Amino acid sequence: MPETTSLTRPLDPRDVARNDSDPRPAREEGTVFDILKFLAPSPIVAIMRAPNADFFMATSEVLYKAGIRCVEFTMTTTGALEAVAAVCASLPADLVVGVGTIRTEQQMSESIEAGAEFLVSQIFQPHLVKAATLLGVPYFPGALTPTEVLTAWESGVPAVKVSPVGPLGGLAYFEQLRGPLPDVPLLPTGGLNLDDVCAYLDLGAVAVGLSGPLVGDALLPDGDLGALAERAHKLVDMLGAR
Repeated sequence: MPETTSLTRPLDPRDVARNDSDPRPAREEGTVFDILKFLAPSPIVAIMRAPNADFFMATSEVLYKAGIRCVEFTMTTTGALEAVAAVCASLPADLVVGVGTIRTEQQMSESIEAGAEFLVSQIFQPHLVKAATLLGVPYFPGALTPTEVLTAWESGVPAVKVSPVGPLGGLAYFEQLRGPLPDVPLLPTGGLNLDDVCAYLDLGAVAVGLSGPLVGDALLPDGDLGALAERAHKLVDMLGAR
């Protein structure tokens, strides 16, 4: 059964004092952060999933220095919310941090309390859309088939996550899905190749979610952060050349 938690949005400390160089204005009561507008110049969501979040901070810092401005920490990772709070407190305010693999209203509330700016699910549940609306946070539910995508979109969300795209045909599947749904903002994730990112964007994706192909082994104790930096710089250069 859906939860019946009381949902209120806690104050994000980063909204209290922002400097003039912060590209995101402080939130006004009753408004929702326009995540799609923020992503437009650099439409990449770097997704982090690991046994624990010990290296989420270091990985986020490398990605930020390379020019990537949006990261997603998954709820299946032990310590994900603590990592959200730490990154929000330590890295520049123009790094937007979201939480993914959301399945409950409680997870939504806890994520926002930790500092998350957006929420993502692999599934679509109407009560989660309603909860996100009450919290005033952008929320991307997951879908895969045309019927699922349209049902999710018509619930009033800013965009729909399409995942896993890679195993179902990658670009070919996304192109066929996009054709009859040209007005639906789609965010493909799951098994995407780094070299195909621009092709997804050219087909109309509003952003692309990347995990393993971008992050690699950076979230592991012996992970290669130098290799991560190279991949991230390559990706940013590819986007700049579009």
